Amino acid sequence: MLVCTFGDVLLDVVVRLDRPLVMGADVPARTQIAAGGQAANVAAWVAALGEHARFIGKRADDDAGRLAAAALAASGVEIVGPSAPAGGGVVVSLVGLGGDRTLASDRGVAADLQAGEIEPAWLECDHLHVSGYAFAAEPIRDAAVLAVSLAREHGARVSLDLAASTVVESIGPADFRALLARLAPDAVFCNEDEDDAIGGRVAGPTWIVKRGRRGASVDGDEHPALLVAAVVDATGAGDAFAAGWIVGGVTLALEAAARCITKVGAMPAAG
Repeated sequence: MLVCTFGDVLLDVVVRLDRPLVMGADVPARTQIAAGGQAANVAAWVAALGEHARFIGKRADDDAGRLAAAALAASGVEIVGPSAPAGGGVVVSLVGLGGDRTLASDRGVAADLQAGEIEPAWLECDHLHVSGYAFAAEPIRDAAVLAVSLAREHGARVSLDLAASTVVESIGPADFRALLARLAPDAVFCNEDEDDAIGGRVAGPTWIVKRGRRGASVDGDEHPALLVAAVVDATGAGDAFAAGWIVGGVTLALEAAARCITKVGAMPAAG
């Protein structure tokens, strides 16, 4: 099985706080740098779960971009797409004491990917997963629409993640729903905030709501989360879930998410 993911690969700066932030002061924290980006994370977890993964996106040939791409390649993911001399994206993930995280994202050159830069052969795959961040701006939105069309020509299934409630709000719920109707994905992933932002389930695709500690809902059927000894970092758990679902359905999705939250960072642990 070859799974293609479409979106961005970024440098993740994960900051684990030892106590709540105090404005204007200094608090202790532990910091880790790794590769990230929703599409890159899903690709890395697909590879970790034993399937072939190809990441499609625009990246930068600067320090941040090279570090992120090298880490993604080391996870066993094939990387395709154009590069720019600068503009590597960086995401800062602030992780609180309970493992919940808040993101501040600079997506860099990822949004500059143009439809004319896509090679049709990249989309010869069994499954295409598209990050919702790819629909938040042009020209990457047109490129994402083209990618879906090319993948469909090869008989691929298509899934899409709404990415963030702020993305839904920036596009507009009505426009995003119209876009989903146009693209007709086989599955849509979202969390509860994103589900609320878009106005609930859209007819057609399998509708998967990631509920964190309460597991997930698949077309309204509830599936409890697996118990873990401790939640270390929730960053990337939804992406691990999506990869697991693509590869092996909801059971593997829950297992992958449980693996993710017991370690720091969004991608699978090395080795």
